[in-house]
Amino acid sequence: MKLTVVGGGSTYTPELIDGFARLRDTLPVRELVLVDPAADRLELVGGLARRIFARQGHDGRIVTTSDLDAAVDGADAVLLQLRVGGQAARQQDETWPLECGCVGQETTGAGGLAKALRTVPVVLDIAERVRRANPDAWIIDFTNPVGIVTRALLRAGHRAVGLCNVAIGLQRKFAGLLGVAPADVHLDHVGLNHLTWETAVRLGGPEGADVLPRLLAEHGDAIAADLRLPRPLLDRLGTVPSYYLRYYYAHDEVVGELRTKPSRAAEVAEMERQLLRMYGDPALDEKPALLAERGGAYYSEAAVDLAAALLGGAGSPYQVVNTYNRGTLPFLPDDAVIEVPAAVGGKVPAPLPVADVDPLYAGLMANVTAYEDLALDAALRGGRERVFRALLAHPLVGQYGYAEQLTDRLVAHNREHLAWA
Repeated sequence: MKLTVVGGGSTYTPELIDGFARLRDTLPVRELVLVDPAADRLELVGGLARRIFARQGHDGRIVTTSDLDAAVDGADAVLLQLRVGGQAARQQDETWPLECGCVGQETTGAGGLAKALRTVPVVLDIAERVRRANPDAWIIDFTNPVGIVTRALLRAGHRAVGLCNVAIGLQRKFAGLLGVAPADVHLDHVGLNHLTWETAVRLGGPEGADVLPRLLAEHGDAIAADLRLPRPLLDRLGTVPSYYLRYYYAHDEVVGELRTKPSRAAEVAEMERQLLRMYGDPALDEKPALLAERGGAYYSEAAVDLAAALLGGAGSPYQVVNTYNRGTLPFLPDDAVIEVPAAVGGKVPAPLPVADVDPLYAGLMANVTAYEDLALDAALRGGRERVFRALLAHPLVGQYGYAEQLTDRLVAHNREHLAWA
């Protein structure tokens, strides 16, 4: 089996490599290709990747290259984890929206739109080259904003599925609190990428007993602290929202915080510098502890499990993925991309049935879905007016004055990545 990682020079990659090495019985990779235009980073990451495989006794071959077409040739699956513009672009995404009083964040709001505009054309070009090399290859997208990027891939007819680590992180968290194995915890996870709620936590499978009330009663303080939301709010909701909901439920509070501390992009950039120095140490043959602070926890387990299931291996039959709605949530269009548990062993992921969604959540999902539709239109066709319309539709913007200012700033900071600007 051949797998290709686009963006293989990322400091995330050793987390992925560690998962491939540990879980080789689930996903028997014979050739793993890391492709990245940044040759210096790729050399460091590739060297560590080979040492990790050797330490753990994995006899698979690791190849590094900057030649995308050679990298995807014959690949059974291609994982996308790229960042167009690098951490410098992320730093911009997290700062200029704050000048207008809006959240500065790399995957949602105005910053998330900027990232989508930079990313969608690049990803679609990569996907076309994958299709030419092997039309049966799966594309697994971990590139943010996952919902919009996956929607672009599916609309273009690619064999694609989106992946996020929020659900697996919560699964592991709840399993630890309950004292059970993660495989015994099934989440009723519903929403859009980075806009999700756990409406039930079931033991034993999709039909198991719901222990969410018990979790909230016994561990509500710890869960609320992780989400940085008030415990009484969780009690009133009776659900566990993803931590991204804090940008919506506490917008002004978050803006105030972000204005008074270094950006996450600045923190990550410094962390990456330290990690790359570590990766260059020929004695290092395991992922360093610092990598856990970089983000992407459990990404490797999620990616291995999903790839194995898609490719007919030993992956779990039900996994949380980003895929077409297809009537699962009746208040959204069929071609909306939703994030829900799905059966992933067939030709396309098949979302499991979802219980009626409270209007409190359904309304926000519908609003953000409309924004994502406009954002994808702007990414595919360009134009200042399309950018303005997407921003005006976003619930974290919503006022025409903000939308005008944000449009000007977005275009000014991203001209080199926007063919139409």
